[in-house]
Amino acid sequence: MPGEDGPVTQLYNCRILRDHALVDDYLYIQSGRIIDPAKMFWDEQRLPDARIDCKGGIVSPGFIDVQINGAYGYDFTNDTDIIEEAVHNISKGLLLQGCTAYCPTTVSSRPEVYRKVLPHLGPRAGSVESGAAVLGAHVEGPFISPQKKGAHELATLRSAANGLADLDACYGLDNLRQYAAYVTVAPEVDGMLDTIPHLIAATGVGVSSGHSNATAEVAGRAHASGATMITHLFNAMHPFHQRDPGVIGLLGSSGPRPFYGIICDGIHVHPHSVMIAYYAHPAGACLVTDAMSAQSLPDGSYKLGKMDVDVHDGRVYIRGTDTIAGAIITMAECVRNFIQFTGASKVEALENATLHPAQMLGIADRKGTLAHGADADILILDNDLHVQRVFIAGVEATEENVQFRKRL
Repeated sequence: MPGEDGPVTQLYNCRILRDHALVDDYLYIQSGRIIDPAKMFWDEQRLPDARIDCKGGIVSPGFIDVQINGAYGYDFTNDTDIIEEAVHNISKGLLLQGCTAYCPTTVSSRPEVYRKVLPHLGPRAGSVESGAAVLGAHVEGPFISPQKKGAHELATLRSAANGLADLDACYGLDNLRQYAAYVTVAPEVDGMLDTIPHLIAATGVGVSSGHSNATAEVAGRAHASGATMITHLFNAMHPFHQRDPGVIGLLGSSGPRPFYGIICDGIHVHPHSVMIAYYAHPAGACLVTDAMSAQSLPDGSYKLGKMDVDVHDGRVYIRGTDTIAGAIITMAECVRNFIQFTGASKVEALENATLHPAQMLGIADRKGTLAHGADADILILDNDLHVQRVFIAGVEATEENVQFRKRL
């Protein structure tokens, strides 16, 4: 492994999330990776260079948020002229929350917006200097259902009647190929069902069904064609019906079941619905915040894309309506709420915020795990799952070395 001769840090007095269990063990970090200490002990006969007492806490991979629109006053869609400033400050703020990697999310927009912001939202490594790792953009819309648009601007929505040509005209296929992790589409949009496999083949991006009025039959065909995710389950989609469960019905499929994002703020999804989804398909749950620019800021008026929204009492609405428009919850709060809503174990809740999102993105060999060889993006949590310490690439992130600006 490159850099094997660097200093070694040992984490001790802890329970480590490993192999779907919390185990009493040590964790060793070297040159930004988690290492197997056997070679160090037996071949090199050396001791750790530094030791960190975890004080009986839990050691977990860093949280991974695959759907977040903004935070700290910044918005990935609206702030086109200061997009690098937005990415820089959000990445640092999220890191201190315990979110060590994320997918910056854009809402439905006009083509010129994608061409301006996507080149700034592509994958980049995490560090104390740059903040949380960026895993590539989540491009949400504009090939979505007008009937299930949620907080997306109606005038921006498009069809795919001309297949890939329409997607290229909107995003630029090269932009998707280089900068996007996955896209959210409604499979029933004209032309989209036939386009999904061509989109995946041409760009390598993942495809998620969302903001959709699709029937169960159409949703099933989309996922048979390569879609692997459902965006914010239950929100902005055909409601569950016993004779046609729509996209939600994929959780009961006899074939491969998709991953699904779920917002555990107690506002977007009732706790009973969270429990139903989880017990239907526990291995697919991915906790997401769907946070917007007001996350970690006071109540007031903000932007989500080009739309005006109001935040009060933990809720976000399009101004003058009762339409929910994103959230202001953090990943750590989602994890704790998930346990409260479902009675799930700490292991299950933590894996929904670490392992499952990494598996959905195809990066579980290096993110979302504490396996030997993985990136040393690590949290030390207390036994109530509050974040105590954060490490990225093996370096501890603190308020002193990760300074950032809030845009009030």
